[in-house]
Amino acid sequence: MPPPAVCRALYPEAEIRATAGHCTAIIRLEIALSGPKNPAMQDRDFQALLVQQDGHIVTLTFNKPEKKNPLSQELVNELLWALDDAEEDPEVRVIVLTGAGNAFSAGADLKGMTAERGKLEKKGEFDDLLLRFDKLQKPIIARIPGYVMGGAMGIVACCHFAIACESAVLATPEIKRGLFPMMITAVLRRVIQPRELMKLMLLGDRISAEKAKEIGLLTEVVPDDQLDARVAEVAGQLAKQSPTAMRMGLNAVNAQREMTAAEALPFLREQLYALLASEDAKEGLQAFFQKREPQWTGR
Repeated sequence: MPPPAVCRALYPEAEIRATAGHCTAIIRLEIALSGPKNPAMQDRDFQALLVQQDGHIVTLTFNKPEKKNPLSQELVNELLWALDDAEEDPEVRVIVLTGAGNAFSAGADLKGMTAERGKLEKKGEFDDLLLRFDKLQKPIIARIPGYVMGGAMGIVACCHFAIACESAVLATPEIKRGLFPMMITAVLRRVIQPRELMKLMLLGDRISAEKAKEIGLLTEVVPDDQLDARVAEVAGQLAKQSPTAMRMGLNAVNAQREMTAAEALPFLREQLYALLASEDAKEGLQAFFQKREPQWTGR
């Protein structure tokens, strides 16, 4: 069994009260007794977020194109709800995050910082949203159709894939308004080269999609008219993978991020053994030897 410290990394919402030999059982019991699942995303009264599901792929769209999809308190809160819903839905295997119109997001809604959070109960703030991405156990793709400004750069950095059209423009312009991109620094530093990050934040200049790919923020850049096709292709590939391997793999990656190598390697060995015991791993190996496509159960 993993030690309590690892259990806390994996299940921060659970109370770890026992010894290493019993912590897993307690976590399962407490999660099992935590209450009914949230209703489907489509049933929620979202005001700034559009939810569309196609098979195993759910697309979450920032839906205020007339304002270039600002990161209002309402949108941040709704996105926290939607990510939780997508995580809990066994039919969802891939999440696509995008913006309506010709913008991913123009960043913080400076006029709406004190506005109401909409009709949903408060779930958290922007920093809670960035931390929520760190716990996702399903792959998420940022589809970038245009502008990405300020805080939206942080969201892009949190996604496992970031695919942009050639005409996309990105920036952290806060310095030009007497501000600074404080919170997103924590996630941008993971993907952007240090000197390039300083240049972005201290000058506030806009960069092209190609430059953003060069410095590590974007995964791919494609012609504008090929954006939807490429995102659909990658999402489809991800949806065909084992849900169990995806879930356990991302969980392990997330949990070991703050560990030393001496702590991470024994933990990752245990995770590998646990994955090998899963139905999906057995099916994958059997399908390989039988030269057929695997039929995943997600178990």
